Amino acid sequence: MPEEEFAVKVILTEEITPLGAMGAVVDVARGYARNYLIPQGKAMEATPGNLAKVELAKGKYLLTQATEREKAQAQVAHLEGASVTIAQRVAEDERLYGSVTAAMIAEALETQGFVVDKKQLELPEPIKKLGAYEVTIRLAPEVQTTVTVVVVPDKA
Repeated sequence: MPEEEFAVKVILTEEITPLGAMGAVVDVARGYARNYLIPQGKAMEATPGNLAKVELAKGKYLLTQATEREKAQAQVAHLEGASVTIAQRVAEDERLYGSVTAAMIAEALETQGFVVDKKQLELPEPIKKLGAYEVTIRLAPEVQTTVTVVVVPDKA
């Protein structure tokens, strides 16, 4: 059977990184659309009526994105040059008993008055050694900044 018979066109109702932005019309596997995207509300069938609905929602979405981007830019200025120190228990070879996670960094930033969600922190893997690390914070899709995280031995 031709491969086209297994694809279906859907309209994305939210941004899905591998597929596209909100309002994009994409071809996906029929099962993926029927079993995941449509029931989760992440997409809808690409019909003329649905296209009109999405265009209306897309305008509101773009306006919301613009205000979020402005807020994020203001927060970048506030976060610029920020640094947090986290004390952890350490073994002999400077390896941590636990690891420093995004949640711990977000909590440390919050104690300094910065409101950052742990999901906004881009930490490829937990920090497992002492030292200073640059951690990226993605505040909006096109807005990011970095903070310095210094991991020191716990004196307790």
